[in-house]
Amino acid sequence: MHFPQLCFTQSLHELLVFAWKSHRRAPRAIKEIRKFAMKEMGTPDVRIDTRLNKAVWTKGVRNVPYRVRVRLSRKRNEDEDSPNKLYTLVTYVPVTTCKGLQTVNVDEN
Repeated sequence: MHFPQLCFTQSLHELLVFAWKSHRRAPRAIKEIRKFAMKEMGTPDVRIDTRLNKAVWTKGVRNVPYRVRVRLSRKRNEDEDSPNKLYTLVTYVPVTTCKGLQTVNVDEN
């Protein structure tokens, strides 16, 4: 079964700059990315890649990047004990600039 992969530009600045205290911004950014992935892909089990976590935390807890390019891919859960059949893997896509980038369906090839 083929599951779609989507590439999004997630804007973190407008979510976090005024709403959250500065020492809580990076953890809150991870939670917002997780919430966004859950809504877009429809799976309650969302897993964040370590490269994405490092990209959010590069400038420290207070100064999160303005935008992050992420790829959402829905995968089949291999764990038989899990209540969810599918999970979403959120990975970091390194780009030089986020200007003009749109949401894209990505093939696995």
